[in-house]
Amino acid sequence: MNWWVADLYQSSPALLVSWAFWIIFSITLHELAHGWAALRAGDDTPRVTGHMTWNPLVHMGMTSLVMFAIVGIAWGAMPVNPSNFRGRHDDARVAAAGPAMNLGLGLTACVLAAAWFFIGPRVAPQHLDDNVAMFFLVGAAANLALMILNLMPFPPLDGSRVIASFVPSYRNLIYSDQGPMIALFGLIIVFYALGGRVFEWSIAAAHFIIGFLVQTFGPSVVP
Repeated sequence: MNWWVADLYQSSPALLVSWAFWIIFSITLHELAHGWAALRAGDDTPRVTGHMTWNPLVHMGMTSLVMFAIVGIAWGAMPVNPSNFRGRHDDARVAAAGPAMNLGLGLTACVLAAAWFFIGPRVAPQHLDDNVAMFFLVGAAANLALMILNLMPFPPLDGSRVIASFVPSYRNLIYSDQGPMIALFGLIIVFYALGGRVFEWSIAAAHFIIGFLVQTFGPSVVP
């Protein structure tokens, strides 16, 4: 079995660097978004536990980083205490803040990719132009995929907390004795059955958004 890092390094070092940067950066921002939302909701647990930091080691932990090095996927965590939330559905807002951050990062990367489409050929040689374009595309696709995956309705993914906040029967189910089995079954579906599909959808969506931006704003940019 080949190591994904070695394979990517041989085929495209720029893709390896892009993937490593965007996954670690995006997970860090995803968790910080949870923390900022929790603080607004009245819970200071993220600050008290020292998680309001840009250090990815704090958010991802050594186990996640080792898994990233081995298989190329990772996760993060932000400690919160829902009993400190002031609003009825603050748990849903805090949970949704992470995927919302990924959506914002993904759309920002799309805008930057579209802008680079016009700027790159004028200021950079071909190989650098291609590498920067790929960097933004990877950022867009990775964040759209992270948003979709995290909104899946299986614990411990954020989507389960959003639904649980509004559907008491679902909340009772995932916190029942069957909850761990539901979580395990759901994660198997997400990462083994849907994981590849989600990334395919995300790449296609990123290409579509970038193409739309180029087509829409191209006439006003190109003299």
